[in-house]
Amino acid sequence: MKHIFIIGSRGLPAQYGGFETFVEQLVSHQVSNHIRYHVACLSDTSHHQHTTYKGADCFTINPPKLGPARVIAYDMMAISYALELIKKEAIAQPIFYILGNTIGAFIAPFAKKIHAVGGKLFVNPDGLEWKRAKWSKPVQTYLKHSEKVVTQYADLVIADNEGIKSYIQKAYPWSKTIFIAYGTDLSPTNLHQESPQVRDFFAKWNLKEKGYYLIIGRFVPENNYETIIREFMRSQTRRDLVIVCNHKGSAYFETLKEATGFEKDERIKFVGTVYDQNLLKYLRQETRAYVHGHEVGGTNPSLLEALAQTNENLILGVDFNKKVALDAVHYWDKASGSLSTLIDKVDQQEERLDLGQKAKTHMQGRYTWEEIVRQYEDLFLS
Repeated sequence: MKHIFIIGSRGLPAQYGGFETFVEQLVSHQVSNHIRYHVACLSDTSHHQHTTYKGADCFTINPPKLGPARVIAYDMMAISYALELIKKEAIAQPIFYILGNTIGAFIAPFAKKIHAVGGKLFVNPDGLEWKRAKWSKPVQTYLKHSEKVVTQYADLVIADNEGIKSYIQKAYPWSKTIFIAYGTDLSPTNLHQESPQVRDFFAKWNLKEKGYYLIIGRFVPENNYETIIREFMRSQTRRDLVIVCNHKGSAYFETLKEATGFEKDERIKFVGTVYDQNLLKYLRQETRAYVHGHEVGGTNPSLLEALAQTNENLILGVDFNKKVALDAVHYWDKASGSLSTLIDKVDQQEERLDLGQKAKTHMQGRYTWEEIVRQYEDLFLS
């Protein structure tokens, strides 16, 4: 039996995005009966409590309330407890899979302990976390240093984007790095035009099928909301721009309003957060085109979801996005004002169903969770 200890997600069942969804899918699609997953779960109430979820051993860790440093303490305490379990249960050759770089600057003594019990240390660095605008300069410096240190001690770095793999190999040539993609749900929506939740939503926001452009994503500056809104306001389209995000109570929302004056443009509609996954799929399916402005990170789940459900996608042409979308989308850049021109061009043309089919075929071939989990199981068992 190969024992895999997963550290760094908030745990199971998944209630957030990103790493939590990855772990959920990893255990949900498990095929091999020679793998046993042990998943650290962040808790505010219990400590070292074990439950079983979809065959995985889930153990809680309740770190002290240390503000942003709490996540570092969480990783440290989770690794330490996992090492106790390994010694207690005489587990041979465990694999520790650390999700994220947060613990990076402190990884050295833990890596030595993992190796001392015959274990391996695998790390997924996520995206370029240190570039995110939400972090202060000292935090960005720490995260960049953590990224470097973790590559020095990891037995293997797993990148979920080929652009991230290339970046890691170039920046840290000593690291052993491989690429295993992030997956996505390719199943179509079960809603249709007359479904009550569809008609209620469309009536509430005065929308019609193919009568809007769409953004779904975290409401943060590095996703380029300001650029997209400015360019959309410059375009001549009569269609709406529907923005699905958690903007309520956000200081960034007020900053954006002041910078762009979007509230004067009736086409721009912030509709808040939508939790109904089938409704989100329907919104992607029925948009004229999806607009993706993510600039930092590896494989953004929102990009995969758009490629799986939408016919035409207008994608910021940075390396990470190009490695995923290939030639199945339209690209734009920030400097030239090309997005408004692209919107006007797309707006006047027939919908490119061929691009949609190309994107869906690409997702089906490389980004299903079944394929991703197969690659991980092959890796763990090798």
